[in-house]
Amino acid sequence: MEQALGITALMGAYERGESTCVQVMESVLERMDQKKDLNIFLSTASSEDVLQQARHADERRRAGGTLGALDGIPIAIKDNICQQGAPTTAASKMLATFDSPYDATVITKLREAGAILVGKTNLDEFAMGSSNEHSAFGPVLNPHDPERIPGGSSGGSAAALAAQLCAGALGSDTGGSIRQPASHCGVVGLKPTYGRVSRSGLIAFASSLDQIGPMGQSVEDVARLLQVISGHDPLDMTSSSEPVPDFLTGLQGGVQGLRIGLPREYFELEGAHPEVLAHVRAAVDALREQGAIITDISLPHSAYSIATYYLIATAEASSNLARFDGVRYGQRAESPDSLEDLYERSRAQGFGAEVKRRIIMGTFVLSSGFYDAYYARAQKVRTLIRQDFARAFEQVDIIASPT
Repeated sequence: MEQALGITALMGAYERGESTCVQVMESVLERMDQKKDLNIFLSTASSEDVLQQARHADERRRAGGTLGALDGIPIAIKDNICQQGAPTTAASKMLATFDSPYDATVITKLREAGAILVGKTNLDEFAMGSSNEHSAFGPVLNPHDPERIPGGSSGGSAAALAAQLCAGALGSDTGGSIRQPASHCGVVGLKPTYGRVSRSGLIAFASSLDQIGPMGQSVEDVARLLQVISGHDPLDMTSSSEPVPDFLTGLQGGVQGLRIGLPREYFELEGAHPEVLAHVRAAVDALREQGAIITDISLPHSAYSIATYYLIATAEASSNLARFDGVRYGQRAESPDSLEDLYERSRAQGFGAEVKRRIIMGTFVLSSGFYDAYYARAQKVRTLIRQDFARAFEQVDIIASPT
């Protein structure tokens, strides 16, 4: 399409009669065919089904009835989120033939809002990776430059937006898996506060860190998508019962008086790219010129955050992925010699190298004799890191940093 394919832009075009949903979906389907070489989608909805949904959306709009918050908006879904009747592979051979028998809660909410689900996007296997090169079905290429990575693990969703194959997308974020690919692809991504969005139907990586989150062309697009998918869910015992605010409120209010903290530790990281730091500082300077108050802050335990993350995340991954054993879930090795052989060969054949590495590390840190030295200590340091942020937010409203 010539115009930017964003949620807010499309809603305006529909309301003004400048586009119909059928026209938009025909254009999306054409672009999806043209961009196949980018390897963005692992599966797509049938053209007939998508166009039928588009016709129904146009009929609802012509009839002047009540419209959903995302009526007629094409949305892409990361392929670790269950969608009934569609493949949900987590980009792994282990789940290569799995079609989900139910919808994740976020999928139910999107359907109720009138969204059109166009396909399931590629990712790093079981969401483990930062480049989208760890997919069992090949890497995703960055639409802006196919020689570069799109980021990961939600690289397929970010690339789908950058290639204008959808107006919004869902990803999942454990340790940056929405925010980092959004940065790489020039779109907007948000990891919501833990518990704000239901995890029911999300294939688990690290349960205390995973969150489904929205991705879009603009902050307003992300706010509209988050509005739909947020809320308490009785199917997720960790989902928050806090009321969902209006995320669109205040978007046009400017930044006058907003207190922005710059953690000095984040700008002194070894390996931080000078060009990236320069862009962040330029953005902060622009906010200062618009009236924001810039304050230097300290997050003293930052040096331990990556080690802490990998200990906790891999330990939880080891536990969560134990179910994929060729008996309860996942592909099964043929003609095993024993039950132990079935487990061993099913997992060896089903999991990729990166997933195996993380399972092995997680199993090690949970093992007898090492639990207290590694996993338990990481949980204590996690609390210290959280306390650093709590103290920082007593001084500032937001924290700005490199992605």
